[in-house]
Amino acid sequence: MSQPAERGSPTVDSARRALAARLKTAGNDSAEADARLLTGAALGLDLTGLIKAASRLLSTSESGQLESLARRRLAGEPVARILGMKEFWGLPLKLSAATLVPRPDTETVVERALELLRADGALDRPLRLADLGTGSGAILLALLSELPHAQGFGTDISEQALETARDNAARLGLAGRAIFIRCDFASGLDGAFDLIVSNPPYIRSADIAELATEVRDHDPPAALDGGADGLDAYRALISHSAGLLVSNGFLVVEAGAGQSEDIEALMTAAGLTTAGPPKADLGGVPRAVSGRRLPR
Repeated sequence: MSQPAERGSPTVDSARRALAARLKTAGNDSAEADARLLTGAALGLDLTGLIKAASRLLSTSESGQLESLARRRLAGEPVARILGMKEFWGLPLKLSAATLVPRPDTETVVERALELLRADGALDRPLRLADLGTGSGAILLALLSELPHAQGFGTDISEQALETARDNAARLGLAGRAIFIRCDFASGLDGAFDLIVSNPPYIRSADIAELATEVRDHDPPAALDGGADGLDAYRALISHSAGLLVSNGFLVVEAGAGQSEDIEALMTAAGLTTAGPPKADLGGVPRAVSGRRLPR
């Protein structure tokens, strides 16, 4: 039970606005949104609840809880890590220390995969999907939410990440169509797949120290480090994936800035043909690179 408000306590709205001002002063580009989310988390209120409670005074314990969350954000911890949740493709996903925070750029992979399947008339067919390095399950679960007759396999080397993905699948009602396997990319898979997707580590090792605090200090290093040129994971997964695709099956991977041409070359070397130009994200970066296994 929260302690009663003291004379001079801020209202819910003034506390939110004060936090937004502190975050903005600290250089936070999403200060207003972050303040709203953190205030809601501290008080257990959604957006509607915050509006209704705008003039209510905060209790001493509520003020303390909000200050604790504020300090974590001001120290550079992402809001998604503080809340333990992140929305992706409209799906609320639980996070853990072993998973990346899903980012809007990665939705480009989902968009491209669905475009390819739609053009192939395959959206309503029974499909077999794989998401290599699934993390929270974001890409796989987004696709399963759009493909009602598909079965999906998510792989990851981290058992903690797989536990998080399984929990997300269960909460979203998708556990019956999602299987999670501990292995390195596609090494534990067999059979044939209509679609394989992946958001592998692609940051050059030497560049990791220059990443934003939110990423460098809070995302799992193994999910970031792509080796000297950022392409180590692609070399491992593309050659293996090519042999797991059905005839006319697709491989769609996320690329870092400036990597799309190198990734296309790796796909060609593995016997795949490029399935159209890379799809750009909202910032104009070629983000989703796709290949197809043609009939032999």
